[in-house]
Amino acid sequence: MKRLLAIVMSATLALSAFTPALAQGAQIAFGGLKHDSSLPIEITAEQLTIDQSDGSAVFTGDVLIGQGEMRLSAAKVRVEYVTGEGSTGEISRLHATGGVTLVNGAEAAEAVDAVYTVTSAQVVMTGSVILTQGQNALSGDRLTVDLTAGTGQMDGRVKTILQPGGE
Repeated sequence: MKRLLAIVMSATLALSAFTPALAQGAQIAFGGLKHDSSLPIEITAEQLTIDQSDGSAVFTGDVLIGQGEMRLSAAKVRVEYVTGEGSTGEISRLHATGGVTLVNGAEAAEAVDAVYTVTSAQVVMTGSVILTQGQNALSGDRLTVDLTAGTGQMDGRVKTILQPGGE
């Protein structure tokens, strides 16, 4: 009887490695999303609207943002600049909405909304977030990425699908 119980437990543990894992939060390594946020930012879009009163610019229509190897695309991106005395037009943060995709190397993340705070090198993606790392995928409600450290945190009913290794 003990031997049968041990075999069943071993088989259950082995099979659990191949099924989706559900959790409330998950720490994630982002080797491919490690990034230098001091690099220049290039933005391409169909339209640009500038608001001098609040120090912002809104890019709309197939927006593509590049910084080094990292690419972010969305329907609309609001760029906020550092304001105040002596400001030099430095970008403070970017708020992307509408089909947001963040790609760096072999890793990609999709969400409804994303905020990239350039000064802290942090990206927070919200709304049906999906992250792919090679053949593995994670989904959740919120993904916070520290681009300097190359780490992240996925929160909100996290689902993970891991592909078993080869032979």
